[in-house]
Amino acid sequence: MAARPTLKSVAAAAGVSTAQVSYAFSRPDRLSAQARAHVLEVARQQGYPGPDAAARSLRTGRAGAIGVIFTVGLSYAFTDPYVLEMLRGLTEVTEQTRTGLTLIPFDPTSAGFDEDAIRQSVEAVHRALIDGAVADGLADDHPAVRALLDRKVPLVQSSATATGRCVIIDDRAAGRDIGRHLAGLGHRDVAVVVACPDQPGVAVPVVDEDTLYPYSRLRLAGIREGLGPHARVRVVSGGRNAPESGRVAAALALDRPDPPSAVAADSDVLATAVLEVVKLRGLEPGRDISVTGFDDMATARPAGLTTIRQPIRDKGRLMGRMLLDPLCTDRQIVLPTELVVRSSTGPAPR
Repeated sequence: MAARPTLKSVAAAAGVSTAQVSYAFSRPDRLSAQARAHVLEVARQQGYPGPDAAARSLRTGRAGAIGVIFTVGLSYAFTDPYVLEMLRGLTEVTEQTRTGLTLIPFDPTSAGFDEDAIRQSVEAVHRALIDGAVADGLADDHPAVRALLDRKVPLVQSSATATGRCVIIDDRAAGRDIGRHLAGLGHRDVAVVVACPDQPGVAVPVVDEDTLYPYSRLRLAGIREGLGPHARVRVVSGGRNAPESGRVAAALALDRPDPPSAVAADSDVLATAVLEVVKLRGLEPGRDISVTGFDDMATARPAGLTTIRQPIRDKGRLMGRMLLDPLCTDRQIVLPTELVVRSSTGPAPR
């Protein structure tokens, strides 16, 4: 059996030093284009893939990558427009610094996660070769956040934190804007559709608010404050932030003997699904029932959805800068939000 090619064997065959072989793969600026092409061709002929990433990380103390902790599975995350927009902003920064991304799914509150699964997820966080991490939507007591802090990995969160740096919006104030808008239109009976950590499309008529994602709890509290103490607020869910969840939650709200005059969803994904159900029942949004969302995604404007606009891409970009730009020394950045009123809201029916 032929010996496995190594850095030394490639250097000997190319007639260069081992440092030059290393530079050809990791520091191309240290070699002329001709010298690098020669080394890479010899390496290709010998079947040498390049220096071992884990070993290089141990030597340099740098992994050349940051981790992104997701609260849902990766296949699910890449269907969420919020996640995609946040990653778009984050990668604008990582591309400039030639930094890789390590995607780490972790949601111990999901249905089907047992103690062993949580332990395996914590171990995955501990094993990840990363120089820093972005934790989107995770509170300080989340096991992934605690694992990163135990490792002393630089961390930026998108929720308010007492332990480190964060880029946030004032979710409660934004929820208050929605509540005040609906109250000003005369709405006193409102169903709030929230994303739960359950599987999407599963009815959750009685929501345990203590298990909600941090942003959902804050938006819900703000909506209640904005509506005032005399309003009736009913909380329903169809599971995670997905269209099927919004459709199930809309049915839960509208099939009651005394349906609400307005539905406030804590994301545009849920809200646009609610609008689908409303229209299928022959109701006109803004006249027969009002609907609001949150995020102002690309689907909101054509749907005529009243929603809260937040700078999602800026959030991702700033979290990346906090980790990778030494000139960025902010501990907390609060981004602005804006209530965008469209045709999906109108005066409460008499």
